Amino acid sequence: MKTPPSILDMNAFDMRRAASLEPATRDMVERRRRLFGTGSPLFYDTPIHFVRAQGVWMYAADGTRYLDVYNNVPSVGHCHPHVVEAVSRQLGLLNTHTRYLFDNIYVYAERLLASFPSEVSNVVFTCTGSESSDLALRVARKFTGGEGVVVTENAYHGNTSAVSEISPSSGPDVPLGRHVRTVPAPDAYRRPTEDVGARLAADVRDAIQSLNRHGVRFSALMVDTIFSSDGVFADPPGFLAQAAAVARDAGGLFIADEVQPGFGRTGDAMWGFERHGIVPDLVVMGKPMGNGMPVAAVAARPDVLGDFARGSGYFNTFGGSPVAAAAGLAVLEVLEREQLVANARRVGDYLRTGLRGLAGEFGRIGDVRGAGLFTGLELSVENPARAPAPGLARFVVNGLRQRNILIGTAGRDGNVLKIRPPLCFSEENAEMLVAGLRDVLRAAP
Repeated sequence: MKTPPSILDMNAFDMRRAASLEPATRDMVERRRRLFGTGSPLFYDTPIHFVRAQGVWMYAADGTRYLDVYNNVPSVGHCHPHVVEAVSRQLGLLNTHTRYLFDNIYVYAERLLASFPSEVSNVVFTCTGSESSDLALRVARKFTGGEGVVVTENAYHGNTSAVSEISPSSGPDVPLGRHVRTVPAPDAYRRPTEDVGARLAADVRDAIQSLNRHGVRFSALMVDTIFSSDGVFADPPGFLAQAAAVARDAGGLFIADEVQPGFGRTGDAMWGFERHGIVPDLVVMGKPMGNGMPVAAVAARPDVLGDFARGSGYFNTFGGSPVAAAAGLAVLEVLEREQLVANARRVGDYLRTGLRGLAGEFGRIGDVRGAGLFTGLELSVENPARAPAPGLARFVVNGLRQRNILIGTAGRDGNVLKIRPPLCFSEENAEMLVAGLRDVLRAAP
């Protein structure tokens, strides 16, 4: 079986090509390699030196403007003035850890938790999605008494030691833990079925039985609720509920990883799990909640978190700092004031309509899927049908870069274009992306 590429290898610049770059770029690449070593990846066949950004646009040192169709961390737009002002104001007043009393973290927590089902009414703040995933695993193990975890085959949940063990897309040199089992992504394109949910539930049941046979007690099913690293799978709404029920019937928890689909990105609701009618036991959030500030969190059912807190609790020096809270609160305010969840739904539907029109022109677009402003465009070869085309995906990514559009890839084979722009993306921006894709695909070998 072919070894899938690491999430860090997809669309990565080959450092061996540094000598072929123009002098200014070559010097920066060599400086980076000297300081960071060879393990710090760069995007694109020709890396870009950025100096500023605003909204959906990023600006290179030479003044070139690029449409950002990839970066979800600045969720409400790069350098949004309301977030910048809130962070700057708070930084000039107070920034310390959470072992003191200050008001804005409570205001933020109340506003954030109000967006969850009433059963999920506690929150713990961290700095990164990796820290949140790590904490969620610890809480689940304490509550269930088990350690077995089920994830999808190309999942990515973070980069701590414990979380890397449940992140298959970290690469072949990052082995999964013996307490981990993987299940295929809910991919109705490559694995056609009349009932995606039933098949996923059966796969999860088989994975739990495998853990049991090896003497590993099951703890949790953890999924990114739009399966972004697996290739973006969103439909039909509700398909994930059966798998969550299987996990609970087996004595485990359901952990919703909302780092990428959360905060309105799917357009239907604030959280990806809401599309499936699920109330999770634990919810993992990450940096999109702070628009680029290091803000992250775990939301939890009080009974689940309380069991963990009685024995150890959790403290993070910068998690939930006044500045972090100011950033998070400002993001919630922008989402509401600018109606960005509705915008994600409207523009996302408009974009996928345009992309499906392209699929009618180019047979190598195998599938277009997603929800809100999170879309996966699968590139395939026409013979044999549906075989992945990672070489074409790389060509398209770099061709769009030459046309001043930034995009990335996902999926086990790296052949799915990963489209997840800031939530202020417009129909005009969508048209620019579709036109750029048309030009690149016409030029494809």
